[in-house]
Amino acid sequence: MSEIQCEIAANAGMIIQRVVLNSRPGKNGVPVAENFRLEQSTISDMIQVGQVRVRTMYLSVDPYMLVPQLVNGRLSYFLGAAGITGLTALLGIKEKGHVTVGANQTMVVSGAAGACGSLAGQIGRLEGCSRVVGIAGTDEKCSILVQEMGFDAAINYKKGDVAEQLRELCPGGVDVYFDNVGGDISDTVISQMNQNSHIILCGQISQYNKDVPYPPPLPPDTEKIQKERNITRERFLVLNYMDKQEASVLQLCQWIQEGKLKVRETVVEGLANIGAAFQSMMNGGNIGKQIVSVSK
Repeated sequence: MSEIQCEIAANAGMIIQRVVLNSRPGKNGVPVAENFRLEQSTISDMIQVGQVRVRTMYLSVDPYMLVPQLVNGRLSYFLGAAGITGLTALLGIKEKGHVTVGANQTMVVSGAAGACGSLAGQIGRLEGCSRVVGIAGTDEKCSILVQEMGFDAAINYKKGDVAEQLRELCPGGVDVYFDNVGGDISDTVISQMNQNSHIILCGQISQYNKDVPYPPPLPPDTEKIQKERNITRERFLVLNYMDKQEASVLQLCQWIQEGKLKVRETVVEGLANIGAAFQSMMNGGNIGKQIVSVSK
């Protein structure tokens, strides 16, 4: 090959696909698949000293990102149950839930069939809660929570009176609330929380598309209940506890291997579908962790 041909080949590089932000939903707008665009790009195929080439196999799609995040790994569980999602559930319960073995505590989890909620309920039980009740959006999700993941009961918030069902399923009140959704659901749960109980403020997905501060303030009546009953509600950031990451990941992996922590994933194939996967996840279309499989 001539010198000119070699230079052309070196400059050609490697053609890749990438997802970019095509448009924004706008103030108080709802994300749609069209907000993302798949395009081709070129990167150098020459590996320099100190560089490595990796293959992306799975992408994690999560509400707290509001745009997809690319993560490299050979096991999808490390994007969820054994990764940041599992750490959020475990450390949230340990640091903000104040769960005590033998204290006969009742935990309620909203967004219970999602990536974090489905783990949080199980971890609450493993850490010592005597009763765990989930809140989800379909009968199928509620059935999976009870039959597969060991929740004592689950409420489909789209059916019936949530407050009435909570009173029936949590006759002793609520001691720990793992809050993934905020809004009306959370107001209802907080109204039935006990004195000196605890809210683990994990997410507020019902509020993410609204132009409000985070965490969004509680309505006056709910805030009054919180203060009168001395209910803790503090913002929780898992990255503030990274000194506990290694031991926590080992604990999560042990529970998974022993079958004590059941893991669900909703997998979508193909990078081109990441926008649709994100939209579906934001609308509750997933059970467990939403994953996009890019390559095998």
